[in-house]
Amino acid sequence: MDGDPRWQRCSLLALAGEEQLAGTAPVARRWVCVEQRGAWPNDLTAHPEPALAALAATPGWRLLLIRRPGRRGEAGVPLRVFLADTTPGASRITSFTVGDPEELAGLELPGPGEPLPGTPVQDPLLLVCTHGRRDRCCAVDGRALALSVVDAGEQHVWECSHLGGHRFAPTALVLPTGYAYGRLDPATAVTARKAAFPGEVDTALCRGRTTWSHTGQVAELAVRAATGLRDADALQVEDTVGGAIVTARDGRRWAVDVAPVVGAPRPLSCGTDPTPSESLQATDVRPLP
Repeated sequence: MDGDPRWQRCSLLALAGEEQLAGTAPVARRWVCVEQRGAWPNDLTAHPEPALAALAATPGWRLLLIRRPGRRGEAGVPLRVFLADTTPGASRITSFTVGDPEELAGLELPGPGEPLPGTPVQDPLLLVCTHGRRDRCCAVDGRALALSVVDAGEQHVWECSHLGGHRFAPTALVLPTGYAYGRLDPATAVTARKAAFPGEVDTALCRGRTTWSHTGQVAELAVRAATGLRDADALQVEDTVGGAIVTARDGRRWAVDVAPVVGAPRPLSCGTDPTPSESLQATDVRPLP
């Protein structure tokens, strides 16, 4: 049993296999984050609360359930709701409260470019995945990270439901910029969140910006690595066959070739059978005239 990879933690196996982070962030331009008092279900689209199940199925948005690190909401205390748009140049967060998730029934989430309801939020959020029903690495490593960051004095930290990529646990998402991270420790988590306050991105341990496709995430990070650009809103990405075109706000453009890489079989989640790991890699970054 000890030698069976199904009984080993998937995050440790991925780390030992040097599986890369770039291009593994979830894909979602807009996020709705709802504080929940109880346990999180395995599948949010099958949430027992109809209002939340409806939000999870809303096109163009992705639902996350959130809670304060180390505790669940108390009955009678209002629940926080955050809406976030990660669009470069228009990234923003708003917030409002509800007394019960049922109050979200019929909530019409705005379309692209439309105003977000609620009060603007100035401080970036760090959402740490602790969804133990999806993977024990998130339960163990994610919860420890969230509590450690709070102990370090950070206030804008929440535990959240499944972000994907639990083999990179502990994972986290920074809003409103939409950059996802993996293999964080308290210091790197704090750095990632604080970089977003002046509208920048810390690319260390970055999985990509959820605004873009997986190919686009790889291409954007490759351009940032080649140029040192930290401005989160400096780049736009357009997918092409075999890669992407990345355009900077100052007019510079790059063609990035992106190719799949197949690695050795390993469990993608704790307790699952090993399957070949697949990732994307930037093979060339070329300035365009």
